Amino acid sequence: MKTLRLLAIVPTALAMSLVLTEANLAQTPTIKINRNFQPDPMVLNGNSGGTVKSNCGNITTEPNQVIQVTEALPYLRLTVEGQGKPTLLIDGPGGRFCVMADSYSGGKPELSGYWQPGKYLLFVGELSQGQNSYTLSISQQTNK
Repeated sequence: MKTLRLLAIVPTALAMSLVLTEANLAQTPTIKINRNFQPDPMVLNGNSGGTVKSNCGNITTEPNQVIQVTEALPYLRLTVEGQGKPTLLIDGPGGRFCVMADSYSGGKPELSGYWQPGKYLLFVGELSQGQNSYTLSISQQTNK
């Protein structure tokens, strides 16, 4: 009898988990990016870090930003600046990528190149403890 009760509870819990996950994603507004987006660069602000430990630092359970690339873009650059040690975790159509600061990018996490159409979940992580403010710059300009 306990097994039957458990079998009734597990699907209900799974369904509730999926509903809550969708609700969390709905709270993060989606920014549409196309060839003519303005202003360029687009600058977004937030807080890095979170309670979830990942291979890309401490992140939040829901994305800091969601962007929808509406058409193939030959070049797009994302750059994160902030106090602490920010990271950028990108989950999109091409896979999941962790971007760390390096000397080439001037100590800032940066990813540039071709972007295919689709939805990208952006998590601004933190290698140091706590949360710090960050600035995310999105640009199609090849010069900085």
